[in-house]
Parts: sequence; structure tokens; C-alpha cells
Amino acid sequence: MTILVIAELVEGKITSATLSTVTAATKIGGDVHMLFAGPGSQIENITGVSKNLKCDDAGLCHGMPENTANLIARIAKDGGYSHVLAPATSFGKNVLPRAAALLDSQQVSDITGVVSADTFVRPIYAGNAIATVQSSDAVKFITVRGTAFDKAAPGGSAVMEDVTGTGDAGLATFAGAEVSKSERPELTAARVVVSGGRGFGSGDNFKMIEALADKLGAAIGASRAAVDAGYVPSDYQVGQTGKVVAPDLYIAVGISGAIQHLAGMKDSKVIVAINKDPDAPIFQIADYGLVGDLFEIMPQLTAKL
Repeated sequence: MTILVIAELVEGKITSATLSTVTAATKIGGDVHMLFAGPGSQIENITGVSKNLKCDDAGLCHGMPENTANLIARIAKDGGYSHVLAPATSFGKNVLPRAAALLDSQQVSDITGVVSADTFVRPIYAGNAIATVQSSDAVKFITVRGTAFDKAAPGGSAVMEDVTGTGDAGLATFAGAEVSKSERPELTAARVVVSGGRGFGSGDNFKMIEALADKLGAAIGASRAAVDAGYVPSDYQVGQTGKVVAPDLYIAVGISGAIQHLAGMKDSKVIVAINKDPDAPIFQIADYGLVGDLFEIMPQLTAKL
């Protein structure tokens, strides 16, 4: 049994979600190989990985999913892999279902646990229920929720193998990218996250969130309601349709706690909620709750810190 992990690359470097995916792969058992797809990939040896595959095909630039999926499907078939794993990030959700379809397999998405080589645990209904699913496909395509597994450590002595690409499928072209830059930690990897909701009333009031985040060295998040209202950019969104986070400390301010938001942050180690509504659903999962006006509490909290 041999498992292929697809490395998610940002500026040529593997992401923390990839490291969690490696851990999930080792729990399945067998040899673990990792594919670095794209020119300029920075190969890293990770504990638990016995072979690194590298493909410098120009068609893989910018992570073009149509081209990457073709490569994955070919390697999975020709290499006799039993499992193909990728992080359950925008990258993994974009690429892996395409590769699974090419090999007529049903993908198992967003797993949070490994029961055996063919049985996995995953959340359904926005995390309100947990399903144990079994796959009988010859090649099992799986995306892994990064917050559910520890990150694999650097190290090991994986052998290196170059693989040829499948070229440009001609189905899409790269037009450009607008990448947001921030001095704050990346949201999904931050140790502390401070999130704001519709209770702030405007984007200008989110400056209170920024002031608190600066004190704590935290990343900034938001509910979908705050994003839809235009208070903050969409890349701040935490929840079922946003980013899934599990920091050591999650502070939710002015967020009522809709099911979709809770699905993206309820695995945080410590949850602090500030809301003027004592019946807000967020208090049901919060370790610490403070009922009050955020416009009074936030300046006081920031000043104390």
C-alpha cells in the first residue's frame, strides 16, 4: 500500500496544511510519497515521507487545476497508488475532485479521522454530525482537514524522483492574481485569531479588532455576515464557506454564532465570546463568555493588554 500526498505550494513552499495531510497519510499506513508539482518547487524532506516526486512542467505554473489533475491521475494510475491525499483547502478542493473523476473514483472530503485504510471520519451538516464512511474504490482520493491532525515535522531522508508532466490541457489560461499582503499571521496558521461580526456595524469599527489583534500578535477573522456587509475582504471569512481555523485562542466579538461560522472555528483550543445577546449561540461553545456592549468592552480590553 502506497500513498501519494499532493503538496500545496505557496511561492514554492509547502503549507502547514500539507504537513497535517502527511500525518493523516501515516495514520493510514504504508509508504508515503509526496508530489511537488510546478517549476521552482522547494523540495523539503518531511518525517514519514519516503519519496519526493518533482515535476517542473510549465503547464503546472500557478497551480492550474486542469493540468495538475491530469498529472495526478496519471501518476496515481501508473504508480499503483492506493490513496491520494491533499489538504482540504481551496487548492485541494479545486484539484483533487478533478483527478478523482478522471479515474472514476468517489472522493472522500474533509476527513478528520482515520479508522482504517478504507474507513474515515468526516463532519457533515456543517459539523453538526460526524459520519464514518467506507470507500471501496481502487484508488481512494481524500482531502484532509488540516486542523484535525498534528503537523508532520521536517526531517527524514526521502529519495528524489523526477517525473514528466502531461503538458497544457488547453482548458484554461492564467490571467493574473491579486494577492493580499499582511504583516499579521496567516489566518489558518495563527496561534491567536480575533474575529468580528455584524455587531460592529461598519468597516470603520473593525479598527477595534485590528487594535486588539496588534496587541496579541493575532490574525483577523470575520463572520460571513461581516464579509457580505462589506466590512472586510472575503479572505477574512471563517466558517463553512470560508476558512477553517483551530488556534490556541479564538476571540469572537459581535458574532452570534450561526452554525456555518461554528463549523469553521469550534475546534479552537480556547474560545472567548463577547456579545450583547446572552442567548447568542456562540456562548454554547465558548470557554469564556462576556455579555456586554462591544463598543465599551473592546477599548477597555485593548487598554488593559
